[in-house]
Amino acid sequence: MNKALIRERFARNLKSYNQNAKIQNKMAQRLISFSDKNDYEKIFEIGCGTGLLTEKAVKALNFKIYDAVDIIEACREYTEPLDDRIEFRCLDIESVNVFEDKYDLIISNAVFQWFENVEDIINKLMQTLNPGGVLLFSTFGKENFRQIKNVTGKTLNYKSKEDFDVILKKFPHKIEEEICELSFEKPVEVLKHLKLTGVNSLESQAWTKSDMFKFEKEYNSTCSGRPILTYNPIYIKILNCPK
Repeated sequence: MNKALIRERFARNLKSYNQNAKIQNKMAQRLISFSDKNDYEKIFEIGCGTGLLTEKAVKALNFKIYDAVDIIEACREYTEPLDDRIEFRCLDIESVNVFEDKYDLIISNAVFQWFENVEDIINKLMQTLNPGGVLLFSTFGKENFRQIKNVTGKTLNYKSKEDFDVILKKFPHKIEEEICELSFEKPVEVLKHLKLTGVNSLESQAWTKSDMFKFEKEYNSTCSGRPILTYNPIYIKILNCPK
């Protein structure tokens, strides 16, 4: 996975993200509802981005400390102004072996699909929780962007709900998933949507007119009607009290 490309694409489209990330916004709201309580001493958000989840968490939860991290430094200007208690750090958590601080709640929205080794990340974060702490995150399942995969063959290494059940077998956990669809007038609008939400980060090569023509033709054939784009959100809650 090309992290430099991921960082570049997301950074380039931060200003357009909130307006176009309709599914991610709904995911953030539902993720907050997964919490069984509203009071947490210390909260840690991973991949805070433009603050979609951050803003909802600040309004819904009581806390004293809120640490937010992202691999893009410019995200600081979106998150820190939301609340005086928020402290932003530019950080790739996959590069950190052990976190010095302990938290009562770790949250993350639509980020875990970008990690090289999800199981390692989860184990590391569970060790970062205080006893009785909670890890809440949303990600995407194997049906995510299935039309893009059918046409281009490009996809992330998405995990299914069943895959996560196996990974999390040693922890008490809850998993839910859903299928959401966005509808577009033309296939080119699908590509524009992906660009404006920063998720067109699987390849750096520019497309030719021939590539675009082929994409539109095959996308229309795949959808057999009005172009749609499938999202497959997965919501996960893990408790820090091993079985």
